[in-house]
Formats: sequence, structure tokens, C-alpha cells
Amino acid sequence: MSSYLQKIIKWNFILCLSLLFTTVNAQTKWNLEQCIEFALKNNIQIKQQTLSLDLAKSNLWQSKMSMLPTINGGATHVYNYGRTVDRFTNQFATSEVQSNNFYLNSNLVLFNGFQLLNTVLQNRLNLQASQYDVEKMKNDVALNVATAYLNVLFAIENYDNTQNQVEITQLQQSRMQKLYNAETISKGDLLSLDAQVASEQLQEVNAQNLLDMAYLTLKQMLNFNVAESFEIEKPIISISPDKYILEKPEQIYSFAVNNQPEIKSCDFKLQGAERALAISRGGRYPSISIQGSYGTGYSGASQEIVLPAVLNGFSPIGFTGAGDTVFSPNYEYNYRKKPFNSQINDNLNKSIGFYLNVPIFNGWRVNSDVKRAKINLANSEFTLQLAKDQLNKTIQQAYSDANAAFKKHQAGLKSVEAMEESFKYFQQKFDVGMVNSVDYNDAKNKFNKAKSDLLQAKYEFLFKIKIIDFYMGKPLSLK
Repeated sequence: MSSYLQKIIKWNFILCLSLLFTTVNAQTKWNLEQCIEFALKNNIQIKQQTLSLDLAKSNLWQSKMSMLPTINGGATHVYNYGRTVDRFTNQFATSEVQSNNFYLNSNLVLFNGFQLLNTVLQNRLNLQASQYDVEKMKNDVALNVATAYLNVLFAIENYDNTQNQVEITQLQQSRMQKLYNAETISKGDLLSLDAQVASEQLQEVNAQNLLDMAYLTLKQMLNFNVAESFEIEKPIISISPDKYILEKPEQIYSFAVNNQPEIKSCDFKLQGAERALAISRGGRYPSISIQGSYGTGYSGASQEIVLPAVLNGFSPIGFTGAGDTVFSPNYEYNYRKKPFNSQINDNLNKSIGFYLNVPIFNGWRVNSDVKRAKINLANSEFTLQLAKDQLNKTIQQAYSDANAAFKKHQAGLKSVEAMEESFKYFQQKFDVGMVNSVDYNDAKNKFNKAKSDLLQAKYEFLFKIKIIDFYMGKPLSLK
């Protein structure tokens, strides 16, 4: 077998596998749990909130490190021109002087009104609040995906119902056409049924558009490629009167207020605001710090004597008691720049000291900081209370809506049963020519409306019951 033929077979095999994989992937149906999991991994808002969490972690780490001593080093290389005092020789120099300085210094805050400690505690609370903010964002995304998923299910059932109605009416239209051709019925009855078919076909188109928009909305929430095929599972959902026994709103709220992340986030932010107030009050206390330094340097003006010295005569310096003159030898010295290594060793200097800073008046800054911290604390308290009130309101509303939707669904079941029997009765009479097409279409439309109302009540109840399950800590699932 030639190499060219082998390559063709190889690429055909790869292409077949690719097409097979694409087909299998396209036929995969997504359940609610898969949709939520996919959304949580790909949602941009969750990723942004996670970045805020990373920032809070960084702030906490930095505040912890701020409690450690600071150590900094430095070096200088300077040229001085003109008259200047050399810092190492403490003498005037008029020529060009090169100098170097090398140093290390360290500082440690011993006490500053517990501001550093309270900053660590505040950032730890902010980190915990950020963690619950991420959880809240995930919950919001999960609820939105569940809502969109239920809307798709509703749209699917609604479209199936409209299709079935069109098929039934078209069969009836075909039968009526034969009766008209046999001159058994009037043309008005046939035209009335034709109009009914056209109306139901329009409803079918609207239902298809509603289904397409529901799928598009769900895809957009998942950040799913709109161009790719996507289909969800259609679970069998039944509503039993004995199955759904709701907890009291007070019980639901009692559980939710202790477990919902938005409440915990507000609570930690409130505690963080209390720490912020303690930090601002710490500015009123004296601060004590310890500082140390270690350094050395080099100066081009520093010189040293070159031995031996040269004797250059004697000079009188005074007289003895007997009147004899006293002479002193005169030495002539040669100088050279002191070597770099010698200066580095000779110029070593070390220091350590304690420093006290007492705030007396700083432009009213500390008092202003305290006042702002108190305002932020009060605002955090209101935010927490508003979050609790909103949670209670949402639960009360969901509970009332769930009960109303359940009652509406039960009434809708009875209505559908009654309308179905009524429609069967009219259809039998219509088949034998005892009622005209107008009465037949009216009965059919009432039956269709009853089914549509029942379908809406079904999914409205499902959505509300899922909200209550969510606040009771149950996972979002249709199983």
C-alpha cells in the first residue's frame, strides 16, 4: 500500500471520528443540573466576583505582612563640586569629591492603637464577605438558569399542544372538505373551519418563535455558542396534591436567614465596619516604634599618612628654666587617599532607637475618620436589615404565589376535564351535522384556552416551588 493511500485512509478515519463525535455531542440532551454546572463554570459575572475574592485574599495577606518589621537597603554614588563639608572627614573640601554610602534600616511598629491588628481582622471579615458574595452570585445564576430552563420546557409543551391542535383541526378540515364536496354542508361551515386552521397555524408559528427565543435566552445565560445545536431533556413532571406540602413562611425564613449567602455577606460587612471604626479610633492613641540602621561609606576626600615621615630640620618651640632654647623636629608627611576597603571597615555605623509619636492636632483628620466610620457602620446595619426584610418579602411572596398557582393548577385540571368533555360532545354533534362550525370552533377554542391556562399554572407553580426549595437549602433539580 502506497504512503499516499495510507494518508488518505488515515484522514478519512479521523474525519469519520470527528463527524461521529460531533453527532453524538449534538444529540446530547442537557438536564437542569448540567445547565447550572456549565453556567457556573462559564459565567463572566461569577469570574469577576472571583477576582474580587482574590483581591480580598491579597489584602488580608498584605495586612498580615504589615505587622512584620520593614527592612530596606540603599546605596548612593555622589560627586560633589566646590566648597563642601565631607560627611566622613568633617572637613571642608574644595575639589571634586566622590562619595559612596551603603545602608540598611529597619522599622517595627510596637503599638499604634491596635490599628494594624484591627486592619487584619477587618480584611479577614471582608474576605469572608467576598466568599459569600461569590456564593450569592452563583445562586443568582443558578436561579436564572432554572427560570430559563423552565421557560424552555413550557415553550416545548406549548408548541407540542399547538401542533396537536393544528393536526386535529386539519383532519377535521379534510373531513369537512369531503362533506362539502358531497354537498352535505354549506360553504360557510367549510370556510369557518379553514379560518380556524389558519388561526391555529399562526398560533403554531408564534409558539415556535417563543420556543426559539426561550432556547436563545438559555444559551445566552450559559454563554453557550448560539450557532451550536442545543437541546434539553424533557422530564416527566406531575403535580400531586399530596406531594407538595409547603413549610410555613416563618419556618422557611428562619432557615434561609441563617443560611443565605447574601445575609451572611452583609453580616460580615457589618462586622468589618465595626473594625473600621476601631481602626479610625486607634488614630487617637500614641504610636511607639523601634528603628535600627546599619551603614558605611566612602569619601574621596579622606586621606591617610604614608610612612615613614621625612625629617626637615628643627624649630624652636620655647625655653627651659635655665634659659635654653627647646627645639622640636619638623616632619614632612606624604598623604594618599584612604583605600576603599579601609574606609568601608572604618566608617561602619550602627544605631537603634525607640520613637514615640503623640497625636495632638492633625487638622481634625482623626475625628473626621471616626465620624465617617460611624456613618459607614450605621449604613451597614441598614443594609443588613434591608437584606433580611427583602428575603422575608421574597419568601412571603413566593409562598403566596405557590399556593395561588397550586390552586390555579387544581382548578385548571377540573376546567380542562370539563372542557374536554364539552368539546367531545360538540365534536360528536358536529360530525353528524347537529351543530354548525361556529359553535364547534368556539368549544374547541375554550378547550385550547383551558389547556393553555393549565400549562401556565403548572410551570408557574414549579418555578415558585423551586424558589421555596432553594431557600430551604435544597438543590435545584427537576428529578
